[in-house]
Amino acid sequence: MKQKTDGAALSALLCAIGETQDKEAFAELFKHFAPRLKSYIIRLGSDAGAAEELTQETMVLVWRKASQFDPAKASASTWIFTIARNARIDAFRREKRPEYDPEDPALVPDALEAPDEPISREQSAAQLANAMQRLSEPERAVLHLSFFEDLSHGMIAERLGIPLGTVKSRMRLAFGKLRAALSELGGQPT
Repeated sequence: MKQKTDGAALSALLCAIGETQDKEAFAELFKHFAPRLKSYIIRLGSDAGAAEELTQETMVLVWRKASQFDPAKASASTWIFTIARNARIDAFRREKRPEYDPEDPALVPDALEAPDEPISREQSAAQLANAMQRLSEPERAVLHLSFFEDLSHGMIAERLGIPLGTVKSRMRLAFGKLRAALSELGGQPT
């Protein structure tokens, strides 16, 4: 088949592909457009390898969408280069948007809680509350300020107006009593 390069001939080739999936017409269209598309895509900022892939992708799209070509609306060149430009834009967006990684820890949902876990937590909390009731008020106060208000030993001493050594002694005594009470109640010592 003779090499056709004028606009009407290119449109006729594209129409033949769309109507009858003419492989010879596609081969001729490919020979004409592939080098031009590759140069165009390189000018858009792609490297040679990416330009080659985008050229192949564009020509596959031309084969698939040839039936949508309307010579009354655009020339074959305009239509094909528009497909190439859109393919390049899509490739650029894929490059800028990272691929979804299902193993990314931020995207993996937390493990499901065992059915008995809430009950176990409630029992532990009840045991701890019971053990806390066995402490003296000064011992409960230093534990509360340390663990619920997140105060340092020095800040607790300042707030309660007692020496730092007294705060530390009360904490040590409170922990000892909690361990003993939790062991006695069947809980886990802390």
